[in-house]
Amino acid sequence: MEPVSAVDGSYVAEIQEWRQERFDELKGSTGWLSLVGLYWLEEGENTFGADPANDIVFPAGMGSAFMGSFFLVDGAVRVQVNPDVPVLNGEKAVVAPLDLKNDQTGKPTVLTLGSLSWFIIERGGRFGVRLRDSDSEILRDFKGVAQFLVDPAWRIAAKFEVHKTPKTLRIPTVLGTELKMPSKGTLVFHVGGEVYRLEATAVEDTVEEMVYVIFGDESNGSDTYGGGRYLYVKKSSDSEDYIIDFNKAYNPPCAFTEFATCPLPSVENRLPLRITAGEKKYHDTGH
Repeated sequence: MEPVSAVDGSYVAEIQEWRQERFDELKGSTGWLSLVGLYWLEEGENTFGADPANDIVFPAGMGSAFMGSFFLVDGAVRVQVNPDVPVLNGEKAVVAPLDLKNDQTGKPTVLTLGSLSWFIIERGGRFGVRLRDSDSEILRDFKGVAQFLVDPAWRIAAKFEVHKTPKTLRIPTVLGTELKMPSKGTLVFHVGGEVYRLEATAVEDTVEEMVYVIFGDESNGSDTYGGGRYLYVKKSSDSEDYIIDFNKAYNPPCAFTEFATCPLPSVENRLPLRITAGEKKYHDTGH
């Protein structure tokens, strides 16, 4: 293995800071642990509320019995809230039919009622209602995720090979569907004298010196989540290398909740290597 040199004390402090930020994110009111429901819409009217007679049944005790209806028509979603149900859009009460933007627009319309909030997601042409509870029991009881011991040897320099011709990754998801994502290039690195490769995608157009990796390894299913892990990889500040820091490998949302729609590692990114760094399994819930 070819580790990047680092002062152990400062490096451990860096990883501990990263872990604290990760904990705070998961523990936040809009973190993945706050999810309490995901409901796929049918074309036409979909009534919703806590009463079992609804098409979409919110968890018991959450929200009013009959809250209103979602209308899905040709890929557009509109909501009609029943009178006297105090649903808000921002600070305004929803008293008239309202067209809802989904998460693929970048800024979905978020509706709230007490500790509940919900919005529309779109996945492969399907539309669903994602429900959060900022006071969920799982969120309140969360104590963190088990981690491997910090090991600077898993902080590895990699060469980044840009594809000469465009390459598209076929990404499976926990829904049984498949995404097609463009690969920005390949990270090439060494462990134990062997060469390994990871296909990387762009984080966003404005981030030129960071890429994103969805990977699997031989620890999946035993020590780590069976569906792989995620990792951001940054370019070194003093060379052309990128730094793969597996100590910052983290679980996908579906490791924590059954209401996530996670992408999983592509065939290219299933490493024949056991990576004993980063987050371990989270055992309480998830897919």
